[in-house]
Amino acid sequence: MTLHHDGTESAQPGRRGVLTAGIGTGLALLGTGTGAAHAATRTVPSERRTSPSSLSGESYEISRGEQRLIVTELGAGLRSYTVKGHQLLDTFSPDSYPTGASYGQVLIPWPNRIDHGTYTFDGTEQVLPWSEPAQANAIHGLTRWMNWEVVERSTSRLVMGLTLHAQPGYPFVLRLRQTYELTEHGLLVTNAARNTGADRVPYGVGAHPYFTLGTEYIDDIVLTLPARKWFRTDDRGIPLPPPVPVAGTSFDFLRPRRLRDTVLDTGFAELVRNGDGLAVVRMTSPESPVSLEVWQDRQHEFLQVYTGDTLPDPDGRRRGLAIEPYSCAANAFNNGYGLKVLPPGGEFRAQWGVRPVVRGRRR
Repeated sequence: MTLHHDGTESAQPGRRGVLTAGIGTGLALLGTGTGAAHAATRTVPSERRTSPSSLSGESYEISRGEQRLIVTELGAGLRSYTVKGHQLLDTFSPDSYPTGASYGQVLIPWPNRIDHGTYTFDGTEQVLPWSEPAQANAIHGLTRWMNWEVVERSTSRLVMGLTLHAQPGYPFVLRLRQTYELTEHGLLVTNAARNTGADRVPYGVGAHPYFTLGTEYIDDIVLTLPARKWFRTDDRGIPLPPPVPVAGTSFDFLRPRRLRDTVLDTGFAELVRNGDGLAVVRMTSPESPVSLEVWQDRQHEFLQVYTGDTLPDPDGRRRGLAIEPYSCAANAFNNGYGLKVLPPGGEFRAQWGVRPVVRGRRR
């Protein structure tokens, strides 16, 4: 283990430690009107319900100019993101919940799968419940079905908070903050975690939004993926390290090309970054006036992309493209790829975001 300047450790020998990454300036994005960035922030310890909740609990809306974002109490998840009336998320209805598709969910304290829900940390074997019983795996962390609380809220910024207490398979305590902010450049998402317990903590975070450009299916999407390598997997979705080059495979989207019938449920590594340290996925379509870029900072070392071909509801398949920023690879609690270790009092912070453009209104 190597201790880094921000109080975290890298569990993968020889791998890059946690780096501080800033958000680039001068990014060309959709104009968002002339409204103020946000009103004065107010601290909200809790909010009392005044009407019956939907299956995903209370919904919280923020806005800026012609951008609108809706976050749910359940899992602090993204339910809706519209720009100039265009819905950018394939999502669920206001009175429903994400079901098995993980629509917009936050994946903490690990994204994707842990093989058989079992791992060893600091010499102790831990066994998690199988949240993917058909494949005998623990999947997508522990917080997506928990009720988060509003900590701060203003016109264009929302901070959701949760304390994740110890439980079988994860006997640790984390203070979590998930921030959504609408800026002049689009959506900015920040995850912050602090180890408030007495022991070291293994940690990873991911997000699971499905993006749409308004087309019926994603086949006509022209996709650019900034990844030189991908992970092969076994028949249970567990990666088989090390990652291998995308060159010469159907997973090579380093140059933009149409998705067509390509099937992806794929983890990517060795991301290509711009001068601001960001890895940027691009989606365009000749059938849509909307295009978007999904960026992730250096703390997000990995990327998962899913075309939705195996969603539980056949009618929902290939309607949106899941672009999932990950701080660690799938099964990182076992393979160590990108796994962060937080000492007592240690913190981790990571950011990703969306830059939308409506044709003819680029700024």
